[in-house]
Amino acid sequence: MSLTFAELPLRPETIEALHAHGFIAPFAIQEMVLPIALGDGDVIGQAKTGTGKTLAFGIPVIERVIAPNDPEWSEFPTKGMPQVLIVVPTRELCTQVTRDIEELASNRGIRTLAVYGGRAFEPQIEALQAGVEIVVGTPGRLLDLSRQGQLKLKEVSRLVLDEADEMLDLGFLPDVEKILANTPKRMQTMLFSATMPGDIIALARRFMNQPIHIRTQDSEDEGAVVSRIEQHVLRAHAMDKIEMLARILQADGRGPTIVFCRTKRTCQKTADDLIERGFRADTIHGDLGQGAREKALGDFKAGKSDVLVATDVAARGIDIEGITHVINYQCPEDEKTYVHRIGRTARAGADGIAVTFVDWDELARWKMINQVLELGLAEPEETYSSSPHLFEVLNIPTGSTGRMIKAKPVVRVASKSAPAPRKAAPPKEKTERTRTRTKKFKES
Repeated sequence: MSLTFAELPLRPETIEALHAHGFIAPFAIQEMVLPIALGDGDVIGQAKTGTGKTLAFGIPVIERVIAPNDPEWSEFPTKGMPQVLIVVPTRELCTQVTRDIEELASNRGIRTLAVYGGRAFEPQIEALQAGVEIVVGTPGRLLDLSRQGQLKLKEVSRLVLDEADEMLDLGFLPDVEKILANTPKRMQTMLFSATMPGDIIALARRFMNQPIHIRTQDSEDEGAVVSRIEQHVLRAHAMDKIEMLARILQADGRGPTIVFCRTKRTCQKTADDLIERGFRADTIHGDLGQGAREKALGDFKAGKSDVLVATDVAARGIDIEGITHVINYQCPEDEKTYVHRIGRTARAGADGIAVTFVDWDELARWKMINQVLELGLAEPEETYSSSPHLFEVLNIPTGSTGRMIKAKPVVRVASKSAPAPRKAAPPKEKTERTRTRTKKFKES
């Protein structure tokens, strides 16, 4: 039997917060990382997406923070200056990690701030001046605030790099190195990533102190893809994709769904087509302002929409329970993108379904992805929106069309025996009285 959080050397407030949010026992990555991280050791954590990495680093940093509600706060010399810095590659992941940290840290008065681009500087500067203990941010905005002297990194004792391989892919590695160099009092560094390219390993060797490399691997899943995801790959014609998608979205048991596109234009057009066909769809891509992106995510989480059409900007950072389907409307660029896309489903022990459309000109790219991940799906079956096997394998009700069937509006028709009331005519007495007054006025 595995350990529970109550058996770990954690503060009572942390255990209470974990239990309040339904966390009783740690997942594999957490169980392996926590003993080392709680002992202040440097950690390189490598695990598949959706396996609980946020709590693996979140719990240790919360434990080490000196908080306003703690007895030792009165004697703490650097009140209000950031003690923990968590660096993430995307805005969406920034808000997600911040929310997860806040859930566990609020009962001790720990102040957490999300810092990212696309938002005005002033509110973030005001929060920093008021005092924060944990800052979660994207590299560019963190450096901007640091150069302005608003974000003081000299008292940061614990630093976390989350999704380090994505930061490498987005070209943030030089910024990350500057941030690391500006934290002279750093006592602990933790790096988490799904993959470990050579540049990330070199970064770890340069800035980490004898890190322990922890890599989780399910015994039943020797590949890089979570085994609980049921994967389907279909060769689809570009002109028929929207019809196929509309039918898949009517599958039995289909819950919240993310549809991934490679380009912003395709993303917006697909969302517009789905809305026109009667689906509750929303979109998130780089051409939208940060407010619109946050509203789309908020509506999706709240259930106001149940289809989110997104570019790869959303492949990381969306951690929403209950996503049943991920659909790759356009074939991913590479195997890493594929893994992170489909990792939005089957999170925290759940099951999920991933469907990938492969057009004829994308076949070579898909074969490379299949070869690297050893999926055994090198030859996608040619499929159309009317293909019987599409309905069979994805549990789509027979007769489903490319549009949602809506109930016809009820038109209320007034009965002939009960005509609609009309405005009553003025009483005859009043009319006669008015005529008499008018006649007297003329005579006078």
